[in-house]
Amino acid sequence: MARTAKSPAAIRSQLQGKIVAITGGARGIGKATAERFLANGATVAIGDVDVELAEKTAVELGARPGATVIGLPLDVTDRTSFATFLDQVTEQLGGLDVLVNNAGIMPTGMFLDESDVMTDRMIDINLRGVITGSKLAGQRFASRRTGTIVNIASLAGMTAEAGIATYCGTKHAVVGFTEALRRELMDSGVNVTAVLPGIVRTELSAGANLPGWAENMTTVDPEDVAATVVRAVVSNKGRLTVPTSLTATIKFMSLLPERARYAFARVTKLDHAFSDPDPAQRESYHRRIVGGAK
Repeated sequence: MARTAKSPAAIRSQLQGKIVAITGGARGIGKATAERFLANGATVAIGDVDVELAEKTAVELGARPGATVIGLPLDVTDRTSFATFLDQVTEQLGGLDVLVNNAGIMPTGMFLDESDVMTDRMIDINLRGVITGSKLAGQRFASRRTGTIVNIASLAGMTAEAGIATYCGTKHAVVGFTEALRRELMDSGVNVTAVLPGIVRTELSAGANLPGWAENMTTVDPEDVAATVVRAVVSNKGRLTVPTSLTATIKFMSLLPERARYAFARVTKLDHAFSDPDPAQRESYHRRIVGGAK
């Protein structure tokens, strides 16, 4: 018998009073996720390297009646910073039930032109940050035999796109890491899951050169991802895609011979989505992530 989706009331009942920490939570997917958890009765801690924006976002979201949310400094590339963040969440909010590893960056450009600094930065934020957070939170959760880790990966973790080679590599690694960790912890009471969004309407993907049909099929809003993160926590599923319709498409494409996949990308102009994006829109984003914000 097929399992039915949980009702909004059931979801709220399950999340009521839970304490959720979100990395990269000051903007975009992180902010939308914080808002969604708050709407379902959870208490939220936003961690971000942009401390001023994290605090501002916390004040904004905390204006909701009954909402409890704090903004804290967090550099996911620094283990001490991450450990301090989780300690502060526990001390200020009284515990920790869910960690959402959301922080990530996606600079675009051909790999051979990519600076070593940018390559290292993507690996440190997108992959090492997820691994560090999962270990620190996982140790806390395993000792209590309860807790959930949600790693925000990407559908780029199941595909390969020109212009974002390193990004794809980090997200493929997050998908594999999450699945392996889920298997390790499945008998410990700790749930580990990956959420794989398509192209999300945030600054991270601004300027992508997508054909109209592909944009309609693959592009989602931060709120769509947030809803899926909440569903991941209450459903105990190992992997969820956003939108769900892309799962079958990607599986079908993976069965095609390599030449057929490349031919399809050329004919549909998908091969230029990230290798030839809008330069003006990408420049603003690149300046920010080089400066340190996520």
